[in-house]
Parts: sequence; structure tokens; C-alpha cells
Amino acid sequence: MFKCTAFLLTVALGALSVAQAEDGLAIYNSKCSVCHQASGIGSPSQFPPLSGRVGKIADSSEGKAYLTHVLLNGLHGPLEASDVSYMGYMPPFKSLTDEELAAVLTYVSSLNTPGTPPVFSADEFKAQRAKPMKAKDILSEREALNALHPLP
Repeated sequence: MFKCTAFLLTVALGALSVAQAEDGLAIYNSKCSVCHQASGIGSPSQFPPLSGRVGKIADSSEGKAYLTHVLLNGLHGPLEASDVSYMGYMPPFKSLTDEELAAVLTYVSSLNTPGTPPVFSADEFKAQRAKPMKAKDILSEREALNALHPLP
């Protein structure tokens, strides 16, 4: 009985994350692809690639929190990604619902990520929305995260 219930729960969660990723694709295409390109490859020296990177960053709880902070609060200033320097600006997307933010970040996490990509929940965004952050704080958080778990 337990094995059957666990299997059904796994199938249901898998279907939920697939549906969430499909919703995330639509949001990504309308809000993110203009800068990060349709496939998430980014634009050299302007907008960092997301494909193959976001899923790796989200492998840790600190990485997931950092990514939720970036989507909610935006990011600007110098950063390095995949050995390329960027000086860009990403606007905050706090006008999106927690469900929409979770869907788009789940989708982006699935881009070129081997294995099972991380799934984000609306609750993760709801918890972080109550604690707005400034850009300099997010850059500091990125530096601390990079020291703990080197970023791709």
C-alpha cells in the first residue's frame, strides 16, 4: 500500500512540475526571452546565460533563496557568470504572482539541467516577498553563495 501511494504521489508531483514548467515557458517567453534569448543562452557581455546554470545554482537551499531574491528584487551591477563579466540590469518581477514566479523559475531551472531539475513553489516566493532586498545586498548574497557553492 505504501509503495503504491508513494508512486502515485511521485507521478502527481511530476505532472505538476511539467504543467508548472509549461506555464513558466509562456511567462519566460513574454518577460525574459527578450534579454536572455529564447533558449536561455543570454547575450555576451550584456545578459548572462541561464541555460545550464540556474538549475545548478538551485541545487542548494542558499541558491534557491538567492534566485528568488533576484526575481523579486531585480539585480544590477557587475557580476561574473561562466567566466564572462557582465554589467547589466535586471528589473524586479514582483508584479508577478508567487505562482507565476515559481513557474518561470522552475522552467528556467529545467533548461539544459541534467537529471531532475529543481522545482520552485509559490510558498518560497511568498516567504521572500515579505523581506525586500536592495541590489547591493543581493550582490553580496551572490558573493557569499559563490564562496560556499561556486557558481557556474
